[in-house]
Amino acid sequence: MENQDTQSSASSSFVERIAEKLGGAANAARIYGEPIERNGITVIPVSKAMYGFGGGGGKKAGEEGSGGAGGIALTPIGYIEISEGSTRFRSIRDPQTLIKIFAISGVVVLLTARSITKIFRK
Repeated sequence: MENQDTQSSASSSFVERIAEKLGGAANAARIYGEPIERNGITVIPVSKAMYGFGGGGGKKAGEEGSGGAGGIALTPIGYIEISEGSTRFRSIRDPQTLIKIFAISGVVVLLTARSITKIFRK
């Protein structure tokens, strides 16, 4: 039982190290970029951060092993504009979102038309 506890603690320690490294990478300095100032207007870029990780360990035939992986994605979502004592957030529209909306709308229209056609055939 003691060996299993040691193995479990080694695996959880490994996963904790991965989480710590990824969490450190998704910090405020990365999400809020360096301010840029031009003509009395300061702009601070803003990103959305997502990160995930997994890991584990095991023992088979007297051999032990552990592994893990993780990743981080920073997506620009807008910027903060500071001008003449006022601050406002300006979002950046993602063109992929518009494409997804059109694709989903097309599927909904197609399914609705198909349902209406089935109703009138009866």
